[in-house]
Amino acid sequence: MKAATVAVIVVTWNSAEVLPGLLDSLERGLLGISWELTVADNASADMTLDVVRSAVPSARIVQTGYNAGYAAAINAALAGIDPCTAVLILNPDIRLAEGCVATMLRELDTPGTGLVVPRLTGESGTLTHSLRREPAVLRAWGEALLGNRRAGRWPALGELVTDGSAYATTTTADWATGAALLVSWECVRACGPWDESFFLYSEETEYALRARDLGYLTRLAPEASAVHLEGDSEVSPRLWTLLTLNKVRLFRRRHSLPATALFWTATLLREGSRALLGHTRSRRAAAALLSPARLRTRPTAENLA
Repeated sequence: MKAATVAVIVVTWNSAEVLPGLLDSLERGLLGISWELTVADNASADMTLDVVRSAVPSARIVQTGYNAGYAAAINAALAGIDPCTAVLILNPDIRLAEGCVATMLRELDTPGTGLVVPRLTGESGTLTHSLRREPAVLRAWGEALLGNRRAGRWPALGELVTDGSAYATTTTADWATGAALLVSWECVRACGPWDESFFLYSEETEYALRARDLGYLTRLAPEASAVHLEGDSEVSPRLWTLLTLNKVRLFRRRHSLPATALFWTATLLREGSRALLGHTRSRRAAAALLSPARLRTRPTAENLA
């Protein structure tokens, strides 16, 4: 049997502070596996590239030349990767446990599987709810009225999978947080490039749903573990606005206009109600939802404000 080879892609942007921990974890996380590292850098202004050259001299560095976004950086990295067993895409704030990727590769061998994610925890060891159900009108209303964690107890009402038992066994999900994602080479070829119209957020949702449409499921490997340092961190108002707008933009691509109107209304209700309670990020998100131009415009680093 041919030995597994994994192409590791890390997307960076001013990541010098968190990157050393990830690079230090690669050897133990990829124990027993042949791998090569590609760092796709979105014009970092700090010491990110120096950190990479010092820690992993053999790493291939791809520079996009500007803050191109997560999907664009992944595509830039993929363009120079030779055929392999799988591609491992990592955020710079991920820390891999020993043998993590070998365990993920075993799950990737399950027929019909195209993407595998590990069980993620925060730095304190608390489980990160990383599995998601497909966005739907009823789920948007459930989250607007109940909150995403409470609504997530019922599959019909919530997108977030909050049942702890779901993370204790091998299971499939419509999509999952893209902070640590192993994609088979067959799936990479079938899906083609990541959608660069999503600067940040929803790009992994779009990719996983597109893969599922082509017959490639997303699967959790519960015995593979990794720490996501920022998994439970508070998102800034600017990024929360982008997250909210991109969810509506993605839904609009996959559903009818009437369904999108109901989804948008539920999203506006959620953000508007939280804005009335004093949440700054929801106030900005609600204002953006009421701006047709913001919903139509492709997000970039320049227009996120």
